[in-house]
Amino acid sequence: MAAAAFYDLEGTLVSTNLVHTLGFYARNQQGLLRSVRKSVSTLVSIPLFAVADSYSRMVFNDIFFRRYKGQSEDRLRFFAQGLFEDVLKPAVFPGAKTLIQKSRSLGLRQVVVTGALDFSVAPLMEYLGVDDYVANRLEFVNGVATGRLLPPVLASATKASWIRTYAERHQLNLSDSYAYSDSMSDLPMLSIVGHPAAVNPDMRLRQTALHHDWPILNLK
Repeated sequence: MAAAAFYDLEGTLVSTNLVHTLGFYARNQQGLLRSVRKSVSTLVSIPLFAVADSYSRMVFNDIFFRRYKGQSEDRLRFFAQGLFEDVLKPAVFPGAKTLIQKSRSLGLRQVVVTGALDFSVAPLMEYLGVDDYVANRLEFVNGVATGRLLPPVLASATKASWIRTYAERHQLNLSDSYAYSDSMSDLPMLSIVGHPAAVNPDMRLRQTALHHDWPILNLK
């Protein structure tokens, strides 16, 4: 039976996070004044984002993605390639592509499971050479973002649920599969595979990995 390697993205394969992407789009608004206003708003909101994320990833998502409300879908997609070239590609950890290549050599399907937005990571997925990926999707009405995410909202336990469904659909053995993440919030995703690994882990995940004797990788 086939198996897969499932990767978180931000902090695991790249050093950037969702705020870097929001900041890039804030700097690329129509008109200088609007760009400045959006950029300042993003900067002053970083402490709020941090508090919300430490409380609950779902609460964070609800607050964070509202910042995209009113954005044009065409414009967001148009700037995705620039985001990749200017922000995401330089942020890929030195060991990320090596890990993916070694994992592929074992015959594993390469799958990224991320809470980032689908259009924002599409060029990066192609660059990394992953086989498949799932990401969050903004709701658009008449080509304009509402600030809400379409279900399923990928975070914490939802990632694990998605992986289970994906494995069933593609007849993958989770006991033979691998999962990689930097964050304790991804513990459900790490716990459902036979070979979990902590990558550039936060303090809580590092302690958990040491307790369970999971590998700890540094891709930096």
